[in-house]
Amino acid sequence: MTTTRRNLLLLPALALLPRRTGRSAGLPTPPPGVRILFAGDIMLSRYVGRLAHEKKDPTWPLHDVAALLASADLAFANLESPFSDHGKNLEKGMVFRAEPEMIAALTAAGIDIVSTANNHARDCGSHGIEFTLDLLARNGIKSVGTGTSRDLAHEGVVIPRNGVGFGFLGYTFDQSNGNHADRDDRVAMLDIEEMTTDVKRLLERCDVAIVSMHAGTEYQPNPNSQQQRFARAAIDAGATLVVGHHPHVTQPVETYQNGLIFYSLGNLVFDQFQRKETQQGWIADVRFMGPRIAGYGVIPVDIVKTVPKVHLAS
Repeated sequence: MTTTRRNLLLLPALALLPRRTGRSAGLPTPPPGVRILFAGDIMLSRYVGRLAHEKKDPTWPLHDVAALLASADLAFANLESPFSDHGKNLEKGMVFRAEPEMIAALTAAGIDIVSTANNHARDCGSHGIEFTLDLLARNGIKSVGTGTSRDLAHEGVVIPRNGVGFGFLGYTFDQSNGNHADRDDRVAMLDIEEMTTDVKRLLERCDVAIVSMHAGTEYQPNPNSQQQRFARAAIDAGATLVVGHHPHVTQPVETYQNGLIFYSLGNLVFDQFQRKETQQGWIADVRFMGPRIAGYGVIPVDIVKTVPKVHLAS
C-alpha cells in the first residue's frame, strides 16, 4: 500500500504511540519505546557553506531543527557533501566539498549516524572519502555506505537503544557523479545480491535492520522501478525499514510485507532555489516498541535560504 503526502500528514507525528492509563497486575512491562528521526539530503558546500561563513556560525544550516533532531533517541540523515581539508571553496557547479568546520552543524543537531553512500561520495577523491570518515568518527557520528575497505563499506553499523540493536546499511546507485571512469569498492553500490547478503549478516548482530537507499530520478514525485525493486528486496531480505534519498523531492511511503519504505525524504539542507518542491522536505518520525514499528509519520519542513524550518500548517 502506498501512502500519499496528504494521508501521511494526517498521522500525528507527536502522538504515534498508544497511550496507557495503567497496567493490570501480573502483565509484563512493555518494552520501552524508541523514536528515530530520519532526515533528507544534507549538503554543506556551495552557498550553504558560504552563508554559514558569513554568519560566522557553522551550525547555522540546522539551527532551526537542531532541538527537534537532538530530542530523538536516534537521528539519521544522508550526508550529500564530503568533507575535505584539500582544495578550494566550491560555490558553483555539481562538485561538493564541505569545510571541516561544518561538521558542527551535524554535532549541534545531535545527528547520530549518516549515510555517505551517494553520487557525491567521491567528489573530493580518495582523500575525501577517508577524511570524511575520520572526521565523522572523531566527532562521534557513525557512518554507513562507505568505508576504508570494501568489507567495512558493507559491514553496517549497530547502535543499541533501550535494549534493541538497530542496524544500518547504506547504498547508492552512482558513485562517480560523472567525474570518475573507475569504480571504488569502498562505496557500497545498489546491488540486490550484495545487499541481501549484507542484511542477513547484519541481522546476526542486531534486532532491526534499516537500509538507506540513494536512488531515483531527480525531481520526480514517484519512485522508479530501480528504487522499487531494491527497496522491496531489502524488506524481503529481512530489513524492517528502507529510507530513500537523492530525488531532492518527497516521494510516497509504502508499506510492503512487514516493512516500511520511505522512497524519498527530499532535501533537508540544500541551495536548490529553482523549484518550489526542492525547498520542501520531510523528517520521517518512526516509533518502535521493542523491534517492531509502533507507528510513523512525517514532519514537513520548509527550506528557507538553505535552512530547514518545521512547516507550520496554515
